[in-house]
Amino acid sequence: MQNSDNEGVIVLGATPIGNLSDASPRLREIMASADIIAAEDTRNFHHLAHALGIKITAKVMSLHEHNEAHKLSEVIDLATEGATVLVVSDAGMPAVSDPGYPLVAAALSAGIRVTAVPGPSAVLTALALSGLPTGRFTFEGFLPRKAGERRKRLDSLLAEDRTMVFFEAPHRLNDFLDAAIEAFGPDRQAAVARELTKKFEEVRRDSLAVLRAWAEDGVRGEMVVVIHGAPEAEAASIEDLLPKVAALVDEGMRMKQAVAEVAEKSGVKKRELYEAVLAARHEAEK
Repeated sequence: MQNSDNEGVIVLGATPIGNLSDASPRLREIMASADIIAAEDTRNFHHLAHALGIKITAKVMSLHEHNEAHKLSEVIDLATEGATVLVVSDAGMPAVSDPGYPLVAAALSAGIRVTAVPGPSAVLTALALSGLPTGRFTFEGFLPRKAGERRKRLDSLLAEDRTMVFFEAPHRLNDFLDAAIEAFGPDRQAAVARELTKKFEEVRRDSLAVLRAWAEDGVRGEMVVVIHGAPEAEAASIEDLLPKVAALVDEGMRMKQAVAEVAEKSGVKKRELYEAVLAARHEAEK
């Protein structure tokens, strides 16, 4: 039934990532009451509804990566007319590495209210179970399938100091780990989480090299890979920076400018470096 106040709304509904018991009461309620349900895979959605014992009275339509651009106007029109539209992906929160983002952007541009029924998340579950720092992290989703593009993306993360979370297909896990070892080194700590919330849930925590050896014969299930961020660089000593300042001065740069440039790149205090340069000059003049 449409909203009585004729105000449409688009609801992003987080569905279970494995364990059906993780379906929230709010998700069950909106599944039963929504006017329109836009599902990534309509068959999977009907299976979910049947497993949860929910009778679906809404019109169910498909909304996936291959038709999303063409379906946007239809969904927007339905919400504009006052419909409550529930958007669901096959697992987890829509718009997070799943269809939904273009719809959200279009809805907001059209002045349509967008809300969410929060719930299961493979990203947050894997991060929490990884044993790696959780205070700051970045979600990178699926890397490109082509080796060159994948290498380029990982190279862009060499200085990333936040914990990194990736999705990967099981048949590409070994290629992913090989590329990660090449980019970050074999000793970088990581975790591979598979079949999260399911009966055979497993989280392996070790260095990339050890995880690669473990995965050698193939690993099944939905995968999330969590990798420790880049270690904090050791602060350069003032003494080690003096030759760099001298080299810039020899090239014709003013001393204060040389000190400022070296200090900024090295992360040391400009005043301390300047005083050290003056002290070194004074010592050399004795």
